[in-house]
Amino acid sequence: MMPHNKAVIFSFFDRPTSSASRGFWQGYVKIYRKHRMRFSSPRLLVFTLFCLLVGCSTLQSGAGGNWVGFTESGQASFYADRHQNRKTASGELYRHGLKTAAHKTLPFGAIVKVTNVKNGRSVVVKINDRGPFVKGRIIDLSKSAFSDIGNTSAGLLDVRVEVIR
Repeated sequence: MMPHNKAVIFSFFDRPTSSASRGFWQGYVKIYRKHRMRFSSPRLLVFTLFCLLVGCSTLQSGAGGNWVGFTESGQASFYADRHQNRKTASGELYRHGLKTAAHKTLPFGAIVKVTNVKNGRSVVVKINDRGPFVKGRIIDLSKSAFSDIGNTSAGLLDVRVEVIR
């Protein structure tokens, strides 16, 4: 067998073989050893790790930015009773009596003013969940927040959302 570099662990190609198969494997072993040294560069390793970190980052666009003044119009719904005391995406428990809401992109903890377009009534809520994931809906309100600006029997309301803090 060929001498080995002390830093290299024996690989599949370096294992002892019978004399009949040794000739077959010799060409592959040479190619393996030639290319093995090419990829041991520290710069290549650093570059690969950098690309991996950048490609797998989960930073949302606009995260940490200034959302104050952001407005959006669409339909609002409210949480069903079955969600009572379940964890939200932020880790808090959902409670009907609290003025909270779910939005797809606004950061957790954002304070939002939701105004019913038809009657002009509004409520201030805190974003603590993600959703709604139904086409046309922009915000899911807690039951108490929804009842402050409209009748829960309506199910959906046309609203305007404005980030105030």
